[in-house]
Amino acid sequence: MRFLVRQTPDNFIKSVNDEISSILNRHFDDMYPDYSQDTDCYSMPVEIHDNKDDYEIRAELPGVKKEDLDIDLDKNYLTIKAKKVQEHKENKDGYKKSEFKYGEFARSVYLPQEVDADKVEAKLEHGVLNIKAPKLEKEKDSIKKISVK
Repeated sequence: MRFLVRQTPDNFIKSVNDEISSILNRHFDDMYPDYSQDTDCYSMPVEIHDNKDDYEIRAELPGVKKEDLDIDLDKNYLTIKAKKVQEHKENKDGYKKSEFKYGEFARSVYLPQEVDADKVEAKLEHGVLNIKAPKLEKEKDSIKKISVK
């Protein structure tokens, strides 16, 4: 049951727009039901801890092998690139189903302070990438007298 609502041009346009969006969403959801599952497969959640002496970066990479990882450090940008192959097989009542998902994805992180590139360590365990990036030591602020000529 619909309630009587005074139609103004703004209400009318909004209601027509909502109805059209609803129809299109239902139509495309039926055509591509697994689309949202595919996009979730290639995300890379990241945690960054800024400690006194270093940065600790953790990235969730389930199903990624260390051979499929590429980590670059360019000035203050740390970039993690990964390749993923996910396989799903299903046998049920004489039907066979096999799905493969392939993808490459990357994530760049800006580190506010420069790090010592020679001392950066990365370790992949149980689908979690741990990177430890020691900060470069800043020169201690010292007051320096400048002579006037």
